[in-house]
Amino acid sequence: MRTWQIDRRKRTRHLIELGGLVIKAGIVDVIGDDRATLLGALLWMADKLKSDQGVQARKLWAAKGKQAFENE
Repeated sequence: MRTWQIDRRKRTRHLIELGGLVIKAGIVDVIGDDRATLLGALLWMADKLKSDQGVQARKLWAAKGKQAFENE
């Protein structure tokens, strides 16, 4: 298998895993297939992480995510 094929498969798997997190978080159940709302929320998160509150937000969200994984 060629290097570009391996890289492409890794990227595809990564994107699928990220999409799975959107579903696991229940976002699809709440907003359906409203991609503009999803993108807006992700942009808001990115802005928050870049702000002076970024470290605090990351700690809070990481703890919440770890707890969700443990509860599975």
